[in-house]
Amino acid sequence: MATIKPFRGFRPSAHADKIACPPYDVINSAEARQMAQGNPYSFLHVDKPEIDLPEDVSLYAQEVYQKAKDNLEHFLQTGVLKQDEKPCFYLYAQTMDGRTQYGLVAVASCEEYDKDIVRKHELTRKDKEDDRTRHVATLSATTGPVFLTYPARAEIDEKLAQIASEFPVYDFTAPDGIKHTFWVIDDLQDIRFLQDAFAQIPTLYIADGHHRSAAAANVARQRKAHNPKHTGQENYNFFLSVIFPANQLYVMDYNRLVKDLNGLSKTDFLSKAAQKFDVAETGREKPQKRHEFGMYLDGKWYTLTAKKGSFDDQDPVAALDVSILQENLLGPVLGIGDPRTDKRIDFVGGIRGIGELKKRVDSGKWKVAFSMYPTSMEELMKVADAHKIMPPKSTWFEPKLRSGLVIYKYEDK
Repeated sequence: MATIKPFRGFRPSAHADKIACPPYDVINSAEARQMAQGNPYSFLHVDKPEIDLPEDVSLYAQEVYQKAKDNLEHFLQTGVLKQDEKPCFYLYAQTMDGRTQYGLVAVASCEEYDKDIVRKHELTRKDKEDDRTRHVATLSATTGPVFLTYPARAEIDEKLAQIASEFPVYDFTAPDGIKHTFWVIDDLQDIRFLQDAFAQIPTLYIADGHHRSAAAANVARQRKAHNPKHTGQENYNFFLSVIFPANQLYVMDYNRLVKDLNGLSKTDFLSKAAQKFDVAETGREKPQKRHEFGMYLDGKWYTLTAKKGSFDDQDPVAALDVSILQENLLGPVLGIGDPRTDKRIDFVGGIRGIGELKKRVDSGKWKVAFSMYPTSMEELMKVADAHKIMPPKSTWFEPKLRSGLVIYKYEDK
């Protein structure tokens, strides 16, 4: 069963549109400085606190985490963020290109994360995990929500649709054109209904936010070890999440660029590619189905189709398109051994468009680009259910969850 709990969230008393910001890990420090310039309300002052310190300060210096804590305390003390009087769930809707997805904001269980009831599909990087662990521990709060999903259930959809018919507390369109709408769920009957409904769901899946959830679980273990009266119900045993039904989510392609042909001529490269793929010059930029790939090389678009028998269709990881391309072409032909660390490969999320691939190859700085068919939610769940890990850069979810609409503190005010 999936345990979720309502909580007394701290959220904007006003200026929600100015407070809400992109996740900390999708923009760099320079972009954050520019985005928050002239906006004292921006939650980037908490999630990217280096923007308020000299540029030569290390991102991992203790003063960065202390600055985050100081900025959060300032928001609380001045009433920029105020705490709800009783435990609530919240409903968070995002609308992009006419599509709306509705997520329930709740806290999920760190213990169930450890027990794999909250399932993962990605490895974490130690430096990034340590960074978020220190952020959570210093602030005694999870400020950036983890993006969770579950197989859709009609009774939950109907309840959330009913709540969404009521007047929201926040409703704004961000500069990127994404509309964000937010409701408070404080009716006790609604809360009990939703808790009971989620208790019937055996598994939750992390769609995005592996480092945030790992950090919260790390802090929970640390505090448990130092609390002789630990009960499992302390606030530190839970983490902030937004939980969406899988059938509403939009997974975009996560495309690849490679610097060179690994010393091969174009003719030799195409010949080697043809050993595992059917290669055709089609002019088509995007693949139309699984196991098909677009390839942009020397101003032309090719379609690559994986040959039967070139991969294990029964293995949920080996059957992923990102695995097929890596194991049959990027690795053995182009020499990309570890795509996590190899400087000869780069990744471009689908939100930036196919034109970005063409532009970068045409610039001469990159030799070949591969457009991918998006990984499906079914594929993601199969990998997680098999307790396996996806290759890096397998999924790109849009829209991204904004931070600052509600936060979860471990100590009530």
